[in-house]
Formats: sequence, C-alpha cells, structure tokens
Amino acid sequence: MLDIHQLNIFVVAAETLNFTQAAQLLHMTQPSVSQHIQSLERHFDLSLFLRTGRNLELTDAGMALLPLAREAIELSIRTDETMESLKGDIYGHLIVGCSTTPGKYILPHLLTNFHRKHPQVRVTCNVSPQTDALQSLVEGDAHFALFSMEYGNYPDIEAVSFLCDPIVLIAPLTHPWAQREEIEPEELLDADFIMREPSSGTFHTVTESLKQVNISVTELRTLITLGNAEAIALSVQEGLGVGFISEMVIERICPGRVAQVNVRGLNICRNIYIGHNSRRPASGAQAAFWNFLTSEKINLQAVGA
Repeated sequence: MLDIHQLNIFVVAAETLNFTQAAQLLHMTQPSVSQHIQSLERHFDLSLFLRTGRNLELTDAGMALLPLAREAIELSIRTDETMESLKGDIYGHLIVGCSTTPGKYILPHLLTNFHRKHPQVRVTCNVSPQTDALQSLVEGDAHFALFSMEYGNYPDIEAVSFLCDPIVLIAPLTHPWAQREEIEPEELLDADFIMREPSSGTFHTVTESLKQVNISVTELRTLITLGNAEAIALSVQEGLGVGFISEMVIERICPGRVAQVNVRGLNICRNIYIGHNSRRPASGAQAAFWNFLTSEKINLQAVGA
C-alpha cells in the first residue's frame, strides 16, 4: 500500500531536485529521504530519478507520478480535515496567494475575523505577482487568491469583488501641485513620475484610467520604477517625484507627509477580488473560508478604512 508520507517526500524531492534541500525542508536527514525514495522505487519497480553525479532529474516514471502524488496528498489532507470537521470544529490548512498591497493591507483583516470563527484553521500566505498567484490557483498550489486584475482568461476561477481600492496621485508637500485644489490632465506630462512595474495591478489600473482623460501612460516622464507602493510613497515624501499609489498605503505609511493631488476628470479605483478554483473539490476549511467571504461581503467594505 502506498505511504502518503513517502509520496510527500517524493513531491518535495521532485520539486527541489536535491535530496539535501528536500531533507532540510522536511526536517529530515538526507539519508532518510534517500531511503524513502528507494522504498517507493522498489514499490513501483521503476526508477523515479536519474542520478548523474550531483544532479537529479525526474525519469518518465517520476514525471508521471508527480501530479498523481500531489492529488493523493491533497485528497489525504481533505479526508483528514473532513473527518475532523465531523467532530464539530473546522480544521485544516489554507494556502492564499496574493499580490503585495492586498497581502499587506487586506489579508490581515480578513484572516483575523476568520480566525475568530475558526481558530483551528491554519493559513499560509504566499505573496507574489498576481499572475503567479492566479496560476497557483489554477494549478492547485493555492486554495484562494487575492488579486485586482481581470481574470477572464482563467475560466475555472470563481471570484467575488468585495472592495474598491482608490488609487491616488501623490506629490511632495513642497511641490507646486500640493497647494492646488485640482490640476489639468495635460499637466501630468510635465512631472517626474515614480511608477510601479508594468506587471503590477496598480500600473494596469492607472494605464486604463488615464485613457479617461486622453493620456497614455507612455507619455508620462518616468524617472524611477519601483516594485512596491511603500517605496513609492517614501520616495515621493523625500521629494523625488510624484506617483500613483493605493490610498490605504498613504494612510499607513505617510499620512500628512505627502499631498494628494486631484486631477480633473480622473478617478481611479481598483477592484480587489478574491477567488478560488471552482473545479477543485473544497475541503471543510476551504468551504468555510469561502462561505465566510461571501456571507461577510458587506462587512468587508470596511477593510480599507
């Protein structure tokens, strides 16, 4: 009979292609990892890894086993969680993928409220670019994903929009715009901008919203590109330029230390979604989290407050 523990060791070894690294991740010794892999190979009477010096690669048999092993491990986890749930409490482990700003400023609020209802559920948050978070959802490496981009290219994802995150233009307090109630859209072309990277949700939202005022993002004079909103907020505070960031970041990083600038005719609001893969069976913990999100949707409007 197959041993789920051995299958888990195989999956980690297959993902790292390094028995020593796998042993560290599993809190085991390297010889023990090797012994379990050899036991699996004897069970199947097939080699799962090609060993060439210090290098490892999966054999055809190993590549065929990998997705099956992942499914078996997931089923084992769901079985344990379901049986535990029959005792009256929800148990389990949730993996949530998210992009940077939602991960830092929205997830803590969600998870705190969920934990009060279901204290036996553990949660792991993987912060990554949102395209990676969505791909993890599709491939089953994450149970939920928090994101702001359109997800029509992912037909298996079911999502709810529960928050509109205002994106605002900020400038140093010494900037001429800081003293004005409103600027004209064409004045944007005269400023030095600190921008997010093109793959970010903020950049995409700003790009689409600028079309409201007949401005292309490529026309803006980009001085610096930075990988997170906090760095933009602090750079603007230091006087390096102006930039677009989430209003919730301003409230937490630099309240009163930058000026919010109104642009005539420009209103930018980024929809934040949370989704799951509707084609994958949900464990008790996953079903409880999804029910929590949908039933608490009205209360979640206060997340960004």
